[in-house]
Amino acid sequence: MNNKLLAKAVQDYINANLNADVNQIALAKSPFESITSAELATQITAKKKSEKKLPIWFHTENIYYPPVLSIEQTSSEVTAKYKSKLATGDTLIDITGGFGIDSYYFAKKVKEVTHCEINPELSEIAQHNALLLNAKNIEFKAEDGIAYLQNTNDIFDTIYVDPARRAEKGKVFMLKDCTPDIVTHLDALLKKSSRIIIKTAPLLDISAGLAELNQVSEIHIISVKNECKELLWVIDKGFDKDTKVTAVTLNNEVEKDFSFYRSATNGAIQFAESLSIHNYLYEPDAALLKSGAFNLIGSTYQLIKLHPQTQLYTADFVKTDFPGRIFKIEDILNTGELKKETNLEGNVIVRNYPSKPEDLVKKYKIKSAQEQFLIFTKTANGENVILKASIIQYY
Repeated sequence: MNNKLLAKAVQDYINANLNADVNQIALAKSPFESITSAELATQITAKKKSEKKLPIWFHTENIYYPPVLSIEQTSSEVTAKYKSKLATGDTLIDITGGFGIDSYYFAKKVKEVTHCEINPELSEIAQHNALLLNAKNIEFKAEDGIAYLQNTNDIFDTIYVDPARRAEKGKVFMLKDCTPDIVTHLDALLKKSSRIIIKTAPLLDISAGLAELNQVSEIHIISVKNECKELLWVIDKGFDKDTKVTAVTLNNEVEKDFSFYRSATNGAIQFAESLSIHNYLYEPDAALLKSGAFNLIGSTYQLIKLHPQTQLYTADFVKTDFPGRIFKIEDILNTGELKKETNLEGNVIVRNYPSKPEDLVKKYKIKSAQEQFLIFTKTANGENVILKASIIQYY
């Protein structure tokens, strides 16, 4: 950590160049003694990437930024704030502390947080920033979190871990291949805490994760603006009942959730025999789709499913508590009728339809539009249809 980067003149330079070409800055001679051009470029790039993801950090003076990869891999403020609600008790240890976003929000929920980070410079950076943000109840340990737990006599109410999701061969999709290996160390961790919260990438299959882990009481699927961001696995010591799954959407400070128990996912669902103009079309958020409870989504919100392989639903009413997009159907066309249409406009959505969006745009000369959509899909009787629709709810 180069403290010279915190000088006022340097910070003014960083702020003045947030929209500059960082490649040119990295290649040019540094205007500051004892500061390299590469260091300046890193601070500028990392701060710029934090503007929307980490607004508190971005708007706080003298924040020191780590390499850009740490910013890309860290939790956003909105997801960190949500997961802090899952902590229990007074003490928590974050054994993969990183840049410290999660620890900061956990510190708002529990009395004492221990932040372990094996990279000493990243640990120093996180500690510097925590003091600026007045998070005084976080203790920083520049060491391996698993090793620290093995060597301490302390017991914690909650353990939080965000295993590294990359290996030498690239991205991995099994927990045992991540670092640290939570599957191998799970029993040892449960001797140090009654609750463990594990954050994983959304690509991890839920069934595969449950096959590797045990005592999973809750799974939280988090999405922001229809993009699945992370899975949270809550392990409670001794838990042997049905796992509760919660799909959560966090959009513009509005939180919606869809919860169910794993045993209830295979309920019956009604399929639409036909579609009607002026009815409404429902498209579940990415978090709901990740849950896999496709029939339960329909029955919960009193919706009718279009097709067994089409995760779209319809109704003659609007339910604004639905986590996902809602469209109003303005017209229903088949391919023959579509060919006769001129000046077609709309954002193209393809769901269970035998063509790619880019091919349909080219074939029918479809122009983009802000609020209008052309939805190519299939109904329960196997008929391919095109729905002209206007969007009335994004999230």
